[in-house]
Amino acid sequence: MYILIFILLTVTVTIVIIINQASFGKHAAGDRLSRIQKSPNFKDGQFQNLSFTPTFAEDVSKWEMIRDGIFKISKRKAPATALPSVKTNLLNLDPQKNLLVWFGHSSYFMQIDGKRILVDPVFSGSASPFSFMVKSFKGSDVYVPEDFLEIDYLFITHDHWDHLDYKTVLKLKSKVGKIITGLGTGEHLEHWGFDPAKIIEKDWNESAELDTGFQITATSGRHFSGRTFKRNQSIWCSFVLKTPTKKIFIGGDSGYDTHFAKIGIDHGPFDLALLECGQYNKSWKYIHMMPEQTVQAAIDLKAKILMPVHWGKFALALHAWDESIERVTKEAYRLNVPIIHPMIGEVVDLDDSGVQHEWWKGIN
Repeated sequence: MYILIFILLTVTVTIVIIINQASFGKHAAGDRLSRIQKSPNFKDGQFQNLSFTPTFAEDVSKWEMIRDGIFKISKRKAPATALPSVKTNLLNLDPQKNLLVWFGHSSYFMQIDGKRILVDPVFSGSASPFSFMVKSFKGSDVYVPEDFLEIDYLFITHDHWDHLDYKTVLKLKSKVGKIITGLGTGEHLEHWGFDPAKIIEKDWNESAELDTGFQITATSGRHFSGRTFKRNQSIWCSFVLKTPTKKIFIGGDSGYDTHFAKIGIDHGPFDLALLECGQYNKSWKYIHMMPEQTVQAAIDLKAKILMPVHWGKFALALHAWDESIERVTKEAYRLNVPIIHPMIGEVVDLDDSGVQHEWWKGIN
């Protein structure tokens, strides 16, 4: 009995010590917590999705999840060889051009109308609080924070480890002008030493003027948040970005639902929609889209061009590493939806994306 109590106490103390590390962030308090509690999207002590959103599908048991996690993992969950990439010198980009550079998963850089924009950067080699877990694919980590000039706008869609990377944002801190994120996530950033005056936190359907001609609106998703055991203390967002010449939909993680059509009606059409297409499973279909639904979401949004993200860097699901891009491109071609899928580091001209090369073909 004493041995068992000792083991339980040791485990409990270890967990407490771990989750109190700076990288886990901090839950909102004070004025920020008061604002959260007044949100129409905050009920019963946590942020809620617009539709009922169980973590797992109704016909799936925890035992099935465990079984699938042991026996149904694809043998090609990660590429067998290093992924090809291009190391573009971001310091020498023509400031007059509208460009996009993808870094794998949901991290990408955009230069639009003279502003430098970075979304959900993860450059630490891992999408986890522990560097030995959820490691990036070989060849996908060709960029580091030092590769960037000043960043005018840093977007953080939500606080999951594969979107808000502690090591990366700390290294970018001195380069960032304004940070745009969902209500509650600012507590993490302030805890890490970011200037509160630089943080723009928005609830769904709230807008902000960034600079003359640049406006953002936080829009809904169907997902969840949290860096510890306590979920949904900050809100997960997508963003509508309006610039003098472009309208971009920055999609965070989301299951498919009617909110895409609503956003399309209220804010569309979009010149470009960046939408997740990877790390899915029918067992958690409410919080992550299937690739075919990604194409439908682009249609709902009235997007002129779709760019699928949330793939190509981390294995967070059981499917083959390239299954998502194969499925999403097949569906886009079937429905005649224009799609771009650049190689990591490749420069995309947002005014003329040109012919797209299926660079992943032939990689095991």
